Amino acid sequence: MPPIWHQKAYSINAMRDMARATLPNSIFDFADGGADDETTLRQNEASFNQYTLMPRPLNGAPTRDLSVELFGKRLNLPVIIGPTGLSGLFWPDGERETAKAAHAAGTAFCLSHGSTCTMEELATTDAAPRWMQVFIYKDRSFTQEFCDRAEAAGFDALVLTIDNQIPSKRERDLRNGFTIPPSFGLSGYISMAMKYKWLWRMRSTLGTMTFGNYVRPDQASDLSALAAQMTELLDPGMTWADVEWLRKIWKKPLLIKGILHPDDATKAIELGVDGIIVSNHGGRQLEGAISSINALPEVINEVDGQVPVLMDGGIRRGSDVVKALALGATACLVGRPQLWGVATAGQAGVERILDIYKREIDMAMGLCGASDISEITTDLIRHNTD
Repeated sequence: MPPIWHQKAYSINAMRDMARATLPNSIFDFADGGADDETTLRQNEASFNQYTLMPRPLNGAPTRDLSVELFGKRLNLPVIIGPTGLSGLFWPDGERETAKAAHAAGTAFCLSHGSTCTMEELATTDAAPRWMQVFIYKDRSFTQEFCDRAEAAGFDALVLTIDNQIPSKRERDLRNGFTIPPSFGLSGYISMAMKYKWLWRMRSTLGTMTFGNYVRPDQASDLSALAAQMTELLDPGMTWADVEWLRKIWKKPLLIKGILHPDDATKAIELGVDGIIVSNHGGRQLEGAISSINALPEVINEVDGQVPVLMDGGIRRGSDVVKALALGATACLVGRPQLWGVATAGQAGVERILDIYKREIDMAMGLCGASDISEITTDLIRHNTD
């Protein structure tokens, strides 16, 4: 029998409301907020309304196959868990809880560089396929180290994120007194005390939480010290030469996350990248950037089937996933929704999130007359020009 909270968990946005009710306000806003006025964040969701589905119900789709193949792995659904930092702030051992949920659902999981567990600890879950996020650091040997550790820990792919090289201004965090390094302020601590269930659940981990992948034996390992170090490590001077170098040292599938311009997709393919992730970092970085779904068609056209193109940003319904697939995407990544799920019920909450997407994708496919993912084509979608 499903737990009682399942009754309220009928949609992704309903899970967002449950997470808001569970978390201290400053922590909820840390996940939920975006850069500056949050225009790009809102446009990520709103832009899906510019596209309408054109169903073909008489094609007949009594059963639907939601599976997709990606880099030689078969996924049960075209929704992948994208990298989100500090998942352990939302539920104890949040990254491993989320990875286990992804594995149970038969999909891929990408570990954030800013996880509270190490990539080696994540590997003990045996979750697969598992991907590792990496950055180009000023000290290239540190990037090399990340790659070597990911290889040794059996990660299946590397995801180079290119749009987070300069810290953005996230005004909800500033207003709440929540910053990286974390500083909750008086109102934040009061909010934590009011969310006593979360506080009780986190009682044994809050004081010891750290960015696991950055801990060094000869350095301070507390969260504040490591957060400051991480910001200093990122290199805003990275170039395509660094992508070329990374391609040479990482032999498994390499994806670039943060591409919005079609010419960048072309350059990435020329350098041997295996996959493109169209993303504006969920509206958390460059305010005024194009929404992911609006950037997708040009990138798809430029790539012309040479490598898989994925996307993230604003995906709140199964029909959003179907629209992205109809425009040519292979699969979608989700960020905030996984945090809402893990904040609500740990692994079970993320499993619920993925089940909601699966059920809604299945329903949309059936109503569109698509029996499997290959039948979700541009014939099923129109771009509104009004």
